[in-house]
Amino acid sequence: MADMSQTEFPMSADSWVEIRDGDPRLRTLYNRHYSAYHYRDGRQPKKTAGPGEYMALVTPEADAVFIWRKFIDDSGQKGINCAVFRNEGARLSSGLITEAMVRARRRWPGERFYTYINANKIRSANPGCCFKKAGWRVAGQTKTRKLTILEHGGF
Repeated sequence: MADMSQTEFPMSADSWVEIRDGDPRLRTLYNRHYSAYHYRDGRQPKKTAGPGEYMALVTPEADAVFIWRKFIDDSGQKGINCAVFRNEGARLSSGLITEAMVRARRRWPGERFYTYINANKIRSANPGCCFKKAGWRVAGQTKTRKLTILEHGGF
């Protein structure tokens, strides 16, 4: 049986392609992310990024997606939010995260990056492991939903 684990691909500027919110490749992968909102009436909105400034990225093979958002976060978190990251391909997730950070750093220099991890929705014994391998660290937990906050930079 073939090894189905992720492999280390050479990183290049071609790992991500910037796309617009509403691109069908984005919606397809987003719908399989644990944080995707599914309407009871079956509606399938085209947009996924939400309000504020965003950067949506997809791999050329459309097997991974990353969405950065700069917005006023009601939680009080400051910086650029990784709203969605999903990798269904063979590229190493930590490498894709690192490359997404390079792109975000160009657009928003000097900003702190942060994301929320719902440990109850992830099969890993080490939720956020791919972010941690990319240099992120645990920065706390949200009060209401008990989500783990991970951050990179700005500290």
